[in-house]
Amino acid sequence: MAQKKFVCSVCGYVHNGDKAPEVCPQCKQSGVFVEEKKKGLDTNSNAYTIIYATIIVVIVAVMLALVSQVLSPRQEANRLLDQQKQILVALNQNYDNTDPAALYLSLVNDTIDVNGAPVFVANIEGNTKYVLKLHGAGLWGGIGGYLALDADKNTIYGINFNHESETPGLGAEIVTEKFRSQFPGKHIRNAAGEVVSVAVLKAGKVADGQEQVDALSGATITCDGVSTMIATNLAEYAEFLGKDGRCILDATALIVVDGEIFDGSLGDMVDQIQKIEVTNINDSAAIAAYGEAAKNGVLVVTTKKSEE
Repeated sequence: MAQKKFVCSVCGYVHNGDKAPEVCPQCKQSGVFVEEKKKGLDTNSNAYTIIYATIIVVIVAVMLALVSQVLSPRQEANRLLDQQKQILVALNQNYDNTDPAALYLSLVNDTIDVNGAPVFVANIEGNTKYVLKLHGAGLWGGIGGYLALDADKNTIYGINFNHESETPGLGAEIVTEKFRSQFPGKHIRNAAGEVVSVAVLKAGKVADGQEQVDALSGATITCDGVSTMIATNLAEYAEFLGKDGRCILDATALIVVDGEIFDGSLGDMVDQIQKIEVTNINDSAAIAAYGEAAKNGVLVVTTKKSEE
């Protein structure tokens, strides 16, 4: 506790302490001490400490807010660049010796919003690719990535993964090319055209009605998370992929509806479709039936009306 200052009103003697002496030791007079009040704020008081601390906190908060505001554009630019790099990886593009932002802008020409989920539309050597954003949970934290599909919205063109804190050498290996290289060429639909995703399973296990890739050894929970992430995110894109996953929109295929060649958009008649059968490209029977227009495959559509 800070000491008080007392001054003798007779001889000026100064005494520091909690209380004034009854008799001045210098002039021997009694009751002559007067407490000297400090001018201004007492730096030893509790009030001073509280006020000082409050001012410092306010100054630091203002400085941090200003720094955050100044750095915000740079942080957003870095986030955007990281996203562009990840999408380029999903599109099997090497950006090591080029400007990744410029390469991205030369390939990705549109973004479609599907109920808040983005679809990035790219053109790779004249072929349309659709890139879907993935997000999910691994063993220790969030995982994510980007899935690139061919124009048929069925064949996987490429994929990229990221993670927050998976185990190095185990779950963290989902980002490696060795793991990712298993996905291109796989299909997210079954023979009926329904979106069933791609399973990530331990070697030796077989998925029922799904195409699959091998899981990482010793990373079961992370790989289960990858498998679940792809499936749940494809469900979020159901509107884009087609109702119930049955609407396969291949711009190059001939569309035949109820026996008649159709020149419109299947997307406009989703609710009327009962089933879709897909022929192989260059199927001889299809070409014999419909001519050269069927050389890129045929979507044979049966509507609910024709089945009544």
